[in-house]
Amino acid sequence: MRSVGALLAAAALCAACSLPQHTDADAPPPDPFNPAATQLLDDTSWQLTSWTRADGATRDVPHGEADKTADASITLVLSTANGQRRASGFSGCNRYTGTYMLRDGKLSFGPLAGTRMACASVGGKLESDYLDALAHVDKSGVQMRAPQELQLITASGDTLVFARSEK
Repeated sequence: MRSVGALLAAAALCAACSLPQHTDADAPPPDPFNPAATQLLDDTSWQLTSWTRADGATRDVPHGEADKTADASITLVLSTANGQRRASGFSGCNRYTGTYMLRDGKLSFGPLAGTRMACASVGGKLESDYLDALAHVDKSGVQMRAPQELQLITASGDTLVFARSEK
């Protein structure tokens, strides 16, 4: 009788070991436009990697290093350091700062102020459109699984894609 019991216990143990294992990598990615995902944006930094117009055409986006080339990357920093939500970054030619809000799953920006240098670089030509895009975000999505990505869709249908940066 003991050997039958031991056999049943061993069989149950083996059956438990053979249950399928699911890793996070096997799980489908979460919906980046889930309203709860935007709450993960506080205290993050981003770099603009692509800009697709509503008609499918892409815009040139600078990918240089700040203070090393005239075409430094466009950045967005979302900070709560002083108890307020502050947005800041480099807009292609100038630095900018202002407030941001996370409401009903949407990232939006208050008035943004910036320096006033003139630039003929790719970033300088993109700057006013970039700041206008931030003022007219219609939908925002965030993917915090690798590769971490922020998408801003403007009222005109343009899509700005940002990669997470460590700054």
